[in-house]
Amino acid sequence: MPAKKTTAKKTTAKKKTTAKKKTAPKKAPTRRAVLIGGVRTPFTRSFDQLMKMDTIALGVAAVNALLEQFPIPYADVDSMVWGGVVLPSATVNIGREIAIDADLPATVECTTMTRACTTSLYTAAQASAMIERGDADVVISGGSDSLSNAELTMPRSLMHKVAPVALSRKSGPMDYAKLMTRIKPGKDLLPQRPAVRERSTGELMGESAEKMAQRYGIAREAQDALALQSHLRAAAAVAAGRFADEIAAVDTPDGKRVFVDDLVRGDSSLEKMAKLRPAFAREGTLTAANSSALTDGAAALLWMEESKARALGLAPRAAFRGWSFDAVDPADQMLIGPAISMPRAAHKAGMTLTDLDLVDIHEAFAAQVLCVLEMLANDRFAHEWAGLDAALGEIAVPDINVHGGSIALGHPFAATGARMLSTMANELVLADKNTAILGICGAGGVSAGAVIERMG
Repeated sequence: MPAKKTTAKKTTAKKKTTAKKKTAPKKAPTRRAVLIGGVRTPFTRSFDQLMKMDTIALGVAAVNALLEQFPIPYADVDSMVWGGVVLPSATVNIGREIAIDADLPATVECTTMTRACTTSLYTAAQASAMIERGDADVVISGGSDSLSNAELTMPRSLMHKVAPVALSRKSGPMDYAKLMTRIKPGKDLLPQRPAVRERSTGELMGESAEKMAQRYGIAREAQDALALQSHLRAAAAVAAGRFADEIAAVDTPDGKRVFVDDLVRGDSSLEKMAKLRPAFAREGTLTAANSSALTDGAAALLWMEESKARALGLAPRAAFRGWSFDAVDPADQMLIGPAISMPRAAHKAGMTLTDLDLVDIHEAFAAQVLCVLEMLANDRFAHEWAGLDAALGEIAVPDINVHGGSIALGHPFAATGARMLSTMANELVLADKNTAILGICGAGGVSAGAVIERMG
């Protein structure tokens, strides 16, 4: 049928103009990012079972295991947000290299982030935010670190002597001969010893924790008791199969298969711990037993937009309710940050301590955890440091870290946050709980806190 022809009607009357009625813009459908699940490699002592696998190989192992446990079309993966702390100088965007080696589509956008020990909690928050902004529907987040493969650096004095000769086209045999006479083996040829020191203060993290222990009067006996709790609970969790779905076996290049974390000591005791010497100060209280160890490992998480997950038949386990990323002066109380970030995260989530079922705090050192617990109950600290009206509340040591923490399980810097999220998300389901709060301190005085809630 031909379209009806319309003609404008002539009129001599002056047109009346009225303001066009404004209508509210249509509200975009609410998007919710949900955590489908997480998988990690075993966490092992550095220079031991996983020594032959660098941070990229560990990341590939974790990502492959994640997608094997939660099988989705690889083409559905939009992005990967990965984390690393000890980054290789030749390939700083390790997320991209992991995606390539894991045979993800070449179109998967990858970013590598670094934020000390809070790194993979931060990458998880970024993955969640990307989905809720509408930038992606499926994102992998996580982190990996291999302390076994940290790069050694040569003294700068060697570079300053060698570079002018090696980089000059005019240099001849005599110039190199003269260079050899100027190089001093004891000063110029010994690699610099790796150390987790603050660039701004020169302090080891353990030295900072020791100062905090003295400041708050944290006794060694209390530190050892918390460390023992960590080991015994981790050992009980392993025996009960609580980590069975979280840890994937890894085949190493030298033909070994690594199944489990190797730092857990279920036979530890206070008597054994009491025999150890202080690690960071002659008259100190921090020892190898009540501090986390140098560790290799990786952890990966799968995030989806909720409707996408349900369309694929995947059951979401948890989602963020709130998070807070903060920082303090590293020259003051470098590791106190969780006492700021945790209550801020709870405040953003609209929750109080009574609303939180599980509490999981990264155990860099037992002393640091005990200092944080004290300040979580301190109203003045909450007001002056976190800008809140009241403290989160008093939390007893037995009420934290239901399956142990970093002291027992190990601490690959960039993988710990993802490990905590995975364990807490699973525990919410297995223990029929609703909410969990997490806290992590980090080098440079950074910190992170997050509240997650059970989905389904």
